[in-house]
Amino acid sequence: MAYFDGCHCMGDRRHNSILYNILKNDNQPERRHAHIRRGVDPPKACLCGSKKKVALQCPLITCKAASAVLVKTLKFVKNVPCFRELPADDQLLLVRSSWAPLLVLGMAQDRVDFETTETPEPSMLQRILTSGQQKQDSPQEHSGQGVALAEIQSIKAFLTKCWGLDISTKEYAYLKGAVLFNPDLVGLLCVHYIHGLQRESHQALNEYVKMIHREDPARFAKLLIALSMLRSINANVVAELFFRPVIGTVNMEELLLDMFYRK
Repeated sequence: MAYFDGCHCMGDRRHNSILYNILKNDNQPERRHAHIRRGVDPPKACLCGSKKKVALQCPLITCKAASAVLVKTLKFVKNVPCFRELPADDQLLLVRSSWAPLLVLGMAQDRVDFETTETPEPSMLQRILTSGQQKQDSPQEHSGQGVALAEIQSIKAFLTKCWGLDISTKEYAYLKGAVLFNPDLVGLLCVHYIHGLQRESHQALNEYVKMIHREDPARFAKLLIALSMLRSINANVVAELFFRPVIGTVNMEELLLDMFYRK
């Protein structure tokens, strides 16, 4: 029986050298017998699949759906009266920090699902040969580099959590308010007011849940758990996954501001 001999994705780059692999293969019979003699179990294969890079299976369809959700999300934000009362600087800070979680929350509400496919890791020779060309190529030609599978799993887990809870339209609205009004951002002018708005969002959600879901006293806690999952989602990953395939390396912040202030 052949044993797995170490993790192939460890930081020790010597494992990738030809010499190392030749020497390792020569030693394998002796090492296998050593395992048997000592009665020690061989090392288990590492669970490094989450480090794999993946990309959207149908980028044009998924990116179009995500863009539509983003437009609806920004429209929702602009139509919140207490948001419009805030200074322009506070509005910008809140939008910049919340657009990604709000987008994923909107995808959950609109039942936007997506599939991914693994992107092959380029060999060392390919990296050497193409390193001088990457700067000359257009962004679209390198838009399929992909993101870490672990990041995708976080987004998928959140979507599954929301769909399992069968969240209503009003609950989604209160959750969006709790995400949008984040008083912990550095540079806010109306910190206390924004903190009060977030507290009101939580309170309104709790009261609504108690009224509609009396048979499930733990529902509010479940929704808060979903919110905590949402906070772990990286905005750069969301931009890379749902927008880079169609807009390339365009600055996401500039795109947001253009969409937000477009007449």
